[in-house]
Amino acid sequence: MFYKNARIFGADFQFHMGAFEVKDGVFGEILPETVPADAIDLQGATVIPGLIDVHSHGNSGADFSDGDYEGLKKMAAHYAAEGITSFAPASMTLPYEVLSKAFATAKKLVEEKPEGCSVLRGIQMEGPYFSYKKRGAQNADYLKEPDFEGFRKLYEDCGGLVRIVDVAPELPGAAEFVEKASKLCTVSVAHTDSDYDHARAAYDAGATHLTHLYNAMPGINHRNPGVIPAAVETPGVRAEIISDGYHIHPAAVRLAFSMFGGDRMVLISDSGRCEGLPEGSKFELGGQDAWLRNGVAKLADGTIACSATNLFDCMVNAISFGVKEEDAIRAASYNPACAIGADKEVGSIASGKVADFVVCNGDYTAKRVFLAGKEL
Repeated sequence: MFYKNARIFGADFQFHMGAFEVKDGVFGEILPETVPADAIDLQGATVIPGLIDVHSHGNSGADFSDGDYEGLKKMAAHYAAEGITSFAPASMTLPYEVLSKAFATAKKLVEEKPEGCSVLRGIQMEGPYFSYKKRGAQNADYLKEPDFEGFRKLYEDCGGLVRIVDVAPELPGAAEFVEKASKLCTVSVAHTDSDYDHARAAYDAGATHLTHLYNAMPGINHRNPGVIPAAVETPGVRAEIISDGYHIHPAAVRLAFSMFGGDRMVLISDSGRCEGLPEGSKFELGGQDAWLRNGVAKLADGTIACSATNLFDCMVNAISFGVKEEDAIRAASYNPACAIGADKEVGSIASGKVADFVVCNGDYTAKRVFLAGKEL
């Protein structure tokens, strides 16, 4: 099947007017010289790759850390409806036995491949190897020092689905943990009060990611630069950012894209089970009570927690904040695919890749979602 008269976001991260083919669930020819007469006319609509959220805890009243398979399926269906065709759910700082149960549900979802659902392509293990001072909304009762053997067991038990593991580099044994864990998956610096030197040691040891930039880490100081400049000046390090309009000021979003460049930014939602719930809802987050008030989730002490938005809206927000359209789309599709090692299968509109794509109008206020070539 061919689609024509489309504004296509190509694998070169630029827009091109033209046509593309979908065959047996994957992309065929892109911008073909000859377009069949029966090609479906998209009438100038914008076509972008299906988005990939590598840091979302939940939605619709469900949370990945619940370890509930039906809840995870519900989450996956909700993601798909929003244009997020692949995801890597994030866990919380919880006991290993709770994480193990949640990771088992992820493995089951991968094996069963339910129809109409976003595809789970990994897990982000957010915690428990974090700083107490910068724990944010993570539960302090379950914080641990880096524990490679404990991590490896969790990793192996879920069939290697953990694609990102987070760590605070100032903790005892962090550099050694990074060196070993980076041979298995992406290692990210997160929930940290680290100085520049410890951050540099982590990046030198193999960390290549920075979790929710600005949040739960020291700000940039000219005498104590900390983790952010250490990440900026290390080639290959990608930085996540929550562009929901609450966690980070638009000027700081623009600054992040200026510092890292469009090729190193990863847009995330960091959504919790409150995404899709009504204003004022009370919900549970990592064993703690939280409330959705005025569009933002907070703990009882006022600590800002997860977001109440989705990745598609974060992408649209970033564009409205002044981020270049092409950079925002790349940061929500190809870059996150690279972060979880899925870029050979998804993340861009290219021949041979899974035909996950979203057909939008010019201002992204309406969309049609296609999973492996089939409209949702």
